[in-house]
Amino acid sequence: MKGIILAGGTGSRLAPLTDVFNKHVLPVGRYPMIVHPLMQMARAGIKEILIVTTVAALGDLSRTLGSGSKFGVDLTYRVQEQPKGIAQALALAASFVQQDLCTVILGDNIFTADLEPYVQGFVHRDHGAQILVKQVHDPSRYGIAQIEQGRVTSIMEKPPQPTSNLAVTGIYMYDPHVFRLIKTLQPSSRGEYEITDVNNLYIKHSEMSYAVLSGDWIDAGTFPSLARANEIMARCSYPELSTL
Repeated sequence: MKGIILAGGTGSRLAPLTDVFNKHVLPVGRYPMIVHPLMQMARAGIKEILIVTTVAALGDLSRTLGSGSKFGVDLTYRVQEQPKGIAQALALAASFVQQDLCTVILGDNIFTADLEPYVQGFVHRDHGAQILVKQVHDPSRYGIAQIEQGRVTSIMEKPPQPTSNLAVTGIYMYDPHVFRLIKTLQPSSRGEYEITDVNNLYIKHSEMSYAVLSGDWIDAGTFPSLARANEIMARCSYPELSTL
């Protein structure tokens, strides 16, 4: 299992903070934001991790994370030169992943559940894709999974009239076939290659599974959610990082 953390984007919803700092190095509790998904992967046994980011953010992130040795992992970096969507950023990981499975986390996703059981469940399955979903009170803000008879039947991006309250979190698991699927995509109306389109292709081929994420989860990409993430993680401590 390889790990991929997608830490691109402009962070425009957190301006003017992000005029100075990349959002993924903003503090969440005691640590920079990106440290949380990184440590979740490390604790789940994922030791080879790729960081995909922008040209502008590469310096901030490499100074923060270095080689990964202080986190007990081996880090590689790739640059997404143009903001053409999550799926396009993921495509940059093809040579890194090769024929392995991969766990993908969006770098502003903060959650308290132990990732290992979900990773091991997918490793045991060994093919297809898996999304982690979470019940939310405002589903029209998220990609929403429709579940019927224990199967994911569709994912709709920010539906105006949601038929479910199960939001697709920014935590995904894929087999290496994901890179062939990305090559078949067309840009969306906003000119991006959408991860929802990738997931719906897995659904179309009956290769998508899901699990409900326990604990707290938040996308820390806005000021209210960043404040909430800080509340949730205020007492979070990683003993192995005592010297960080």
